Amino acid sequence: MSHKTDIQIAREARKQPIREIGQRIGIGEDDLLPYGHDKAKVSQRFIDGVCDRPNGKLILVTAINPTPAGEGKTTTTVGLGDGLNAIGKNAMICIREASLGPNFGMKGGAAGGGYAQIVPMEEMNLHFTGDFHAITSAHSLLSAMIDNHIYWGNELDIDVRRVVWRRVVDMNDRALRQITASLGGVANGFPRETGFDITVASEVMACLCLATDLSDLQRRLGDMIVAYRRDRTPVFCRDIKADGAMTVLLKDAMQPNLVQTLENNPAFVHGGPFANIAHGCNSVIATTTALKLADYVVTEAGFGADLGAEKFMNIKCRKAGLAPDCVVLVATVRAMKMNGGVAKADLSAENVEAVRAGCANLGRHIGNVKSFGVPVVVAINHFTGDSAAEVQAVQDYVASQGSEAIVSRHWADGSAGSADLARRVAEIADAGQANFAPLYPDEMGLFQKIETIAKRIYHADAVLADKKVRDQLKAWEDEGYGHLPICMAKTQYSFSTDPNLRGAPTGHSVPVREVRLSAGAGFVVVICGEIMTMPGLPRVPSAENIRLNDAGEVEGLF
Repeated sequence: MSHKTDIQIAREARKQPIREIGQRIGIGEDDLLPYGHDKAKVSQRFIDGVCDRPNGKLILVTAINPTPAGEGKTTTTVGLGDGLNAIGKNAMICIREASLGPNFGMKGGAAGGGYAQIVPMEEMNLHFTGDFHAITSAHSLLSAMIDNHIYWGNELDIDVRRVVWRRVVDMNDRALRQITASLGGVANGFPRETGFDITVASEVMACLCLATDLSDLQRRLGDMIVAYRRDRTPVFCRDIKADGAMTVLLKDAMQPNLVQTLENNPAFVHGGPFANIAHGCNSVIATTTALKLADYVVTEAGFGADLGAEKFMNIKCRKAGLAPDCVVLVATVRAMKMNGGVAKADLSAENVEAVRAGCANLGRHIGNVKSFGVPVVVAINHFTGDSAAEVQAVQDYVASQGSEAIVSRHWADGSAGSADLARRVAEIADAGQANFAPLYPDEMGLFQKIETIAKRIYHADAVLADKKVRDQLKAWEDEGYGHLPICMAKTQYSFSTDPNLRGAPTGHSVPVREVRLSAGAGFVVVICGEIMTMPGLPRVPSAENIRLNDAGEVEGLF
């Protein structure tokens, strides 16, 4: 049993040159654009060339509501991908890129863990291939061009009070949530209130992750609404004439990044919208390309199934014409105990009753995912302290819900520890039992869609929204946006909007604070409760412990 840190394990990895990983899935050297020896982008020419091939099976990994005990969703995604390859299947993994803000804030990094990791871990958690910088730059270009247009005479008659395009930076910085711009006199433009979101909440990120190619990306960028005139008519990005230059900045960022697992299996790591404030899925182009190259594609959606999986099904699958063949729901004994009321400090003591009490959260997720018509397997991500009785309690509970729970030891044992899970998932995917359908039809009204998610997924009694919010939704319907899906911005820690309400609460309501139209991405963002589209750093940010050691290696990312 290893007690090495994730970063030590990642450093000892025997990586293969990225061209060899590419060759294994049929990508020739001419179509791989290397960034160093261990990562590369895949050319659009290659992607276009494989689009007529049949699709492999799509497996979605999701989880219960996250707890400080940790669930290991990405670790399970990687472990399952390695497990499928180890039992002789041809499998690929697709995950999101990490955002700098959370890396230096709470998380410290996101590429799996133990012996189920994607490498190069440090680069993936830092600048990687520059995709997020490109998104920040494209977003900032549009911001600058809007204010510049107003400065040089405002030909479009933009109402300066109704510029809805905020700025972004890829860092958690609460000081920037609300700011006043253009102070300092005539030369600096017209003062106005604005604010920053984190880059992963940018509509540019959403457009990139949902676009099928560069021309589709430019169309989506052009469709983004940046401001309103005095007569309340929308001003689009294409009216500012920024869409062409933004697409140029995003030309390379649009191409999926190929990397590898510790066991040298291929993985696409591309795109990264937050799941609590954005749509939380890796790019459509990465997933659809992987489905042409592998028989099984394991992908994940952010946070718990109430956020990530719901958005994967209702937004990503709807937009891209995808349908999952099997869903893997990750849970840990420790998280069950925490949902059952045990404090983090006491998690190591055996407590079967608390495990049973906490299973209600898992049960609700199982039911929710099944409501999309897709079979569900629970993966118990094994921790060394889990007792046999605690594991059995979870398995018995899951069986009572008409599903099955399989213990997976990928964290400690790599693919050898996930082989059982891989075999069962492959069987289910091959059986073709899935009968996928999104939760609501396109034609349903916007407020009804919000209510459907709140009642069916969160098990809330009601949605609380004042007249201003309802009128705004109605106005968008009148303007032709009523067919769009909903992207809920909500806490990830609870089914409710109260992050402290664990388990499977009922009798709660969902307060809607604000709605934002993402006309380019093609969804309506609904901001619930206290959720922030610009996070802050915690009292002791991870950044305080991140440094270079004497060997010039990064320390503290995990």
